Amino acid sequence: MSIQAINVRNQFKGKVREIIRGDVVSEIDVETPWGIVTSVITTRSVDALELSVGSDVVALVKSTEVSIAKL
Repeated sequence: MSIQAINVRNQFKGKVREIIRGDVVSEIDVETPWGIVTSVITTRSVDALELSVGSDVVALVKSTEVSIAKL
């Protein structure tokens, strides 16, 4: 999968450092060259994206929200 275009300007490439799984939502810590970015996403999305520690991702930051795209 590659991202062709997205309207979010603040994008930070990194690797998943830690996943704290919950029943409904999970916390994803992403290690980037600029520091750690944390995202809270549904656990269903963690499973659908097949995220694990070490996965290459892009943290997409828009205002009060951090989204994750797997590379």
